[in-house]
Amino acid sequence: MATTFRRPFLLLLWIAPVIATAQTDREHASPCSQCHTDALSQPATNMSRALDTVEQSRVLIDHPLLSATYGKYSYRIERKGDQSIYSVTDGTTTVTLPIRWALGASSAIGQTFILEKDGELFESRMSWYRELNGLGPTLGAAGSLPADVHEAAGRLMSHDDKLACFGCHATNAAHGSQLTLDKMVPGVQCSHCHENAEAHLAAMLHKSGEAVIPPALSKMSTEQTSNFCGRCHRTWAEIAMQGTPSISNIRFQPYRLTGSKCYDPDDARISCVACHDPHQEVSAQPADYDSRCQACHGGGKVGAKACPVSKSKCVTCHMTKIELPGGHYKFSDHRIRIVKPNEPYPG
Repeated sequence: MATTFRRPFLLLLWIAPVIATAQTDREHASPCSQCHTDALSQPATNMSRALDTVEQSRVLIDHPLLSATYGKYSYRIERKGDQSIYSVTDGTTTVTLPIRWALGASSAIGQTFILEKDGELFESRMSWYRELNGLGPTLGAAGSLPADVHEAAGRLMSHDDKLACFGCHATNAAHGSQLTLDKMVPGVQCSHCHENAEAHLAAMLHKSGEAVIPPALSKMSTEQTSNFCGRCHRTWAEIAMQGTPSISNIRFQPYRLTGSKCYDPDDARISCVACHDPHQEVSAQPADYDSRCQACHGGGKVGAKACPVSKSKCVTCHMTKIELPGGHYKFSDHRIRIVKPNEPYPG
């Protein structure tokens, strides 16, 4: 099933057995929120839902039958009980595989499916997109013609692919270069970002042992934050090493932010977390970011000019939304700048 498309674009991030009971319903707050009230809303965020099991995927539950045609291949995803079966046929031969996981938050862009056959995992060639409310080629698969029906089903995932996908979309899925899917909890949960969170929680719950304090992520510099978030959202260095920039990097926010003229690795006002609280869902309201812009451009920083046009909804002009080809979604370009009409995409 080898083909040319790469790891899912939905890369966009739970605590292990000690809190397993809290993970059966992700609307329930993490036990961490008993003390850390700022984390009460985190289980409802798209990051917390970055990976679904086939049993829990709302896309698959709410769409018991999905079908699409791509070239000479016909695709079908059918719900049977709490499982979903993915099949593709060329009219003569049919390949059928069970879906094991759905990658990506169903309320955001869409989901790509992880299939299993003979103990191997495959990335589905077809993904579900919210904008389409249906199936379309997985980003990177469009334009490439499968050699046969087996290749049309999906791409065999390498060990590195699994580390990258599950390592970002789940918690406790990888330790170094070792996959630990037996301990994995879907989605980006507390211990994904907070080192030693499990030991800390266990000590606090059982009042035994030393309460190891996880490092304070809020004290990281802007550059450290960019690199930390960039582990999944991609850093400047990672994308720059790939060679010629393309519009596909529009979804890599730390990389785009670093290219901004106003980016300052030592200024917390331009940090990822200056605008985005990982415990809260990302706001879609442009005005919610005005105070962050005005922290510098309202006279708070030497050399930061005030906008002569407006002080409201700054991001609508300076962080324009750009359609990701084949992604069926417009991303806010985090390369902050004065956007000029018909200008070429600044890679």
